[in-house]
Amino acid sequence: MQLLPVADAQSRLFALAPRVESETLPLRDAAGRWAAQDILANRTQPAADLSAMDGYAIRFADMPGPWTVIGESAAGRAFDGEVRTGEAVRIFTGAALPAGADTVLIQEEAARAGEALTLDGEGPPYLGRNTRARGLDFTIGDRLVAKGDRLTPARIAVAATGGHGTLGVNRRIRVAVAATGDELVPPGSTTSGLALPESNGIMIAAMLADLPVDIVDLGILPDRLETLRDAFAAARCDLLVTTGGASVGDHDLVRPAIEAAGGVIDFWRIALRPGKPMMAGRLRDATVLSLPGNPVSAFVTATLFVRPLVAHMAGARDPLPQTTHALLGEDLAANNARTDYMRAEIRDGRAYASTIQDSSMLLTLARSTCLIVRPGNAPAAKAGDSAEILVIA
Repeated sequence: MQLLPVADAQSRLFALAPRVESETLPLRDAAGRWAAQDILANRTQPAADLSAMDGYAIRFADMPGPWTVIGESAAGRAFDGEVRTGEAVRIFTGAALPAGADTVLIQEEAARAGEALTLDGEGPPYLGRNTRARGLDFTIGDRLVAKGDRLTPARIAVAATGGHGTLGVNRRIRVAVAATGDELVPPGSTTSGLALPESNGIMIAAMLADLPVDIVDLGILPDRLETLRDAFAAARCDLLVTTGGASVGDHDLVRPAIEAAGGVIDFWRIALRPGKPMMAGRLRDATVLSLPGNPVSAFVTATLFVRPLVAHMAGARDPLPQTTHALLGEDLAANNARTDYMRAEIRDGRAYASTIQDSSMLLTLARSTCLIVRPGNAPAAKAGDSAEILVIA
């Protein structure tokens, strides 16, 4: 069977999984979601010409003064009148510029004695200095946030300033996570012989902690076809993620169990290292992702497929992880046909690949800060060459 390139597998996976329906939430509850539609301004900001500094609102044509102070304008309490020739209004940051005034003389360059105001410096160098024009930030109808943008704190703030109290977002994703294997025991258990504390399920849940998901923990499932089938069939979720049992050994029962539960496998085996045995399909209304059991393979496939799939289902316009570049700290050998994601550390601004890349070595992963992405059939690289990296810590 020909291995599927990573990008093709991601595209097919997104095609498998529809976006979930939207809901309307208060601003405080919408943070971290993705906008279900464009968010347009319901108001103009600022709504009037404002002062950007504490000082005096004047007519620039009256420079260099003197002036007579005729009143005061504060934020939320505008001066109710007009500034005429030779007049000034005491003004504070964020206050509306009075009618007739077009410039602000900052208080550090003003000298005041009673209502008499004189210049005590060079003054504003041009018309409109120290002011903010009406609509400087945005005007009614401007797009504040695009559909599919994640609602970051800054985007929540601009939506609020734009006149919104609620936002349309895609609902949370229900993710069921199951670890398979007779050798696995719950974390913290006393181990003996070849028993292995289960780490993949907890790791995947941690990898999704910043996303809008509700985790359904299916726990540790033994290598029994009927048990796996029944657990998968009973899961009520948008996304079923399994780890282990996805290869072709006698005890790799995840694929037959999914099929026995009524599921269909869409693709299997990726041109990827680590993580080749990953497979994807559908089971009733859920998308299924079966990851390898080796923890580093599970981490890499969760990074490349599980997190992006959750983001896609939740409405992200660009759900794929973003890579950057770094200079290599050491030489790297030529790569074979599979895309390689090598654990590495950034030290002194350079990326150093771990000496041993065995996919069972969690400590190496825990110490890594990035993955060096080596395309299939990439030639040997030298120290100092630029390399694509995916930051993971």
